[in-house]
Amino acid sequence: MASEPCDVCERSVRIAGGIGDLWNFAFESTQGMTLELADGSEFFLCFDCMESLPEDVEPTAEDVADLRERTDPVEEDGHSFWHWG
Repeated sequence: MASEPCDVCERSVRIAGGIGDLWNFAFESTQGMTLELADGSEFFLCFDCMESLPEDVEPTAEDVADLRERTDPVEEDGHSFWHWG
């Protein structure tokens, strides 16, 4: 299993696929993806943070920065808790 931290909430996000899943037979889905935004910036975001981006306009790096300011980082304690500011 591979993982990467979300650029907004900093939660460790599962990335499905790869050789690790072949050996442990993990069939869980991916929990995030890298987005290339309208202004050319790229961010890896979990699906929950993606849903918080504006839907009425093309998101930009400024929208991601605004979301990051409103979102408290998730403490990695083995639980999947979300802390929204």
